[in-house]
Amino acid sequence: MFAAVIQACFCGALLAQIDESPLKLEPVVAFADLKWSGWQAETEDGKAAPLRPILLTHAGDGSNRMFVPQQQGIIHVFKQDSKETSVFLDMSNKVAYIDKENEEGLLGLAFHPKFKTNGEFFVYYTTQEESHTTVVSRFKVSKENPNQADPASEEVLMSVNHPYWNHKGGTICFGPDGYLYIAIGDGGAGNDPHGNGQNLQTLLGKVLRIDVDHKDGKLEYAIPKDNPFIGRFANKQLIARPEIYAYGIRNIWRMSFDRATGQLWAADVGQNLWEEINLITKGGNYGWNLRESKHEFAPNSTGSGPGLVDPIFEYNHDIGKSITGGHVYRGKKFPGLVGHYLYADYVSGRIWALKYDEKKKAVLANHPIPYEGAALPVISFGEDEAGEVYFMIVSPTGRGIYTFQNAAK
Repeated sequence: MFAAVIQACFCGALLAQIDESPLKLEPVVAFADLKWSGWQAETEDGKAAPLRPILLTHAGDGSNRMFVPQQQGIIHVFKQDSKETSVFLDMSNKVAYIDKENEEGLLGLAFHPKFKTNGEFFVYYTTQEESHTTVVSRFKVSKENPNQADPASEEVLMSVNHPYWNHKGGTICFGPDGYLYIAIGDGGAGNDPHGNGQNLQTLLGKVLRIDVDHKDGKLEYAIPKDNPFIGRFANKQLIARPEIYAYGIRNIWRMSFDRATGQLWAADVGQNLWEEINLITKGGNYGWNLRESKHEFAPNSTGSGPGLVDPIFEYNHDIGKSITGGHVYRGKKFPGLVGHYLYADYVSGRIWALKYDEKKKAVLANHPIPYEGAALPVISFGEDEAGEVYFMIVSPTGRGIYTFQNAAK
């Protein structure tokens, strides 16, 4: 079945051109004995409260610390040899999260490229102050303790109202240009009922790009001068938000920059039939809801056409139903994995490593990474400072972070 999908995805390309051989790697629990400070597997009234590690990242400051936000609002910090995490920041009194609306919560964390000197980091979360509203905020680290943030330092940069609880996107990350990139979903429900993906007057369904080191007028940030939609007016009315970097997005669930090439990779979750992987470019229109991946999407029914950027890869819902984006591997533990994009499917629990040749504009390989245990519903990926890759699952035991090792067989 997967072979047939590959042929369909690449317009008749010979199957032999795409290497689908399984990698001799296997997932393994990382930090198996790590205690999560303040976390309990059950609430006071006896209800299960699984750990939801929504991300793993680093500060880029040479400390080799790892930072893991819980979706409920607590950011943990620890080192490789730690026995217990420290609470870097507790935002649980600000973050809106409930299990039945589990696409909300604390969803994104990014450290300023100059964090070592300015102590600034940024978070993306849904706020309790207003229903279905996401916030991008700046915080600063405590002057007294590098393993604690200053909760009073919050500066809200941006608030975005969403009509529904799902499709919040949630990745924030700094590009090699020093600007902050923000992935925001189309506003939720199904079919993009408000047409947000193609509407340049809303921030929903977009990848945004802002300058957090300066301010423009009444904004708490500045617009980079080369953003693609600056100055779009008609009859003295704004027809495009200048923060927009790319559009036509349904719900990017994790995007990341390749630390070697600077390319921005994004996995956009599909709706009816297709999951897709995109290379995000300035001004690009990725088609939602005119199409789903490269396919017609009723009632709009516009397939490939002029001005729409095609995904570099897609798979249909016979393979999986909710793509989780990862990272291009640039670590040292697995030389054969270098340059491969790691991604997974939350529903099927499958994990792959995709090799793409940017010069040839072609996928060369899509290697499965086998796992003999129960399926792993991967909710996120992350990198440590050395470029080693981890992935996260919801865990009732606290063993929610995995990495890879060479396969025993």
